Amino acid sequence: MAGTSRHDREMALRAKRQLAACSDPVEKLRLQCLIRGSSGIKGLSRTFRIMDDNSSRSLDLKEFLKGLNDFGLVLEKDEAMQLFQHLDRDGSGAIDFDEFLVALRPPMSKARKEVVMQAFRKLDKTGDGVITVEDLQGVYNAKYHPKYQNGEWTEEQVFRTFLDNFDSPYDKDGKVTQEEFMSYYAGVSASIDTDVYFIVMMRNAWKL
Repeated sequence: MAGTSRHDREMALRAKRQLAACSDPVEKLRLQCLIRGSSGIKGLSRTFRIMDDNSSRSLDLKEFLKGLNDFGLVLEKDEAMQLFQHLDRDGSGAIDFDEFLVALRPPMSKARKEVVMQAFRKLDKTGDGVITVEDLQGVYNAKYHPKYQNGEWTEEQVFRTFLDNFDSPYDKDGKVTQEEFMSYYAGVSASIDTDVYFIVMMRNAWKL
C-alpha cells in the first residue's frame, strides 16, 4: 500500500551511499530527503509552507536557507547559494515553491505518474484536489482494521492513521493534497527499480 518500511530502509541505505559520492547540490538535497524515507521530501515541503508567511508561494534566499536549516539538511553555504541561483531561473531573487519541489522529487516515468494520479482521483471523491477523512469513507473499509475490530480505535481514528501515511510527519492536518500524494509516491518510487513492479503495487493497493 504505502511505502513499506523495508523499501524505506533500502532507499535510505542507497541514498546514503550515493550521497557520499555526490557533488550536485540538487541531488545532494534530494538524497538527504530520501534518507528520511518516503515522506522526506513532503516533510521539507511542509517546512517551507509554514515559513511562507505571506502565502506568496515563493521563497527568498533568507527563507530558503532558514528552511533547509530548520529541516536539518546539511549544505555548505556556497552550495546552498549555488542551488538557490540554479532554481531562481528568472533572477528575481525568489524561487517558486512548486518548481523547487518538482526539481527535488526523484524522477518518475510517465507511466508511474499516471498510476499515482489514478489512485489520487479514485480517493478524491469530491474532486476538490484534497483527500480528507470524508473522501476515504466508502473507498477504504476501516472495519477490517484489527484495532477497530478489537474496539481500540474508532472508524475515524483508523481513517486518520491511514491519512498520516501520506501526511507530513511534522505537521499532520488530516488532509493530503495532490502535491503531497505525488511527493510521497515519488519517494516510494525511488526505492522500486522497475515500472512494472511499481504499477502492479499501485494497482493492487488501490484496486485500480
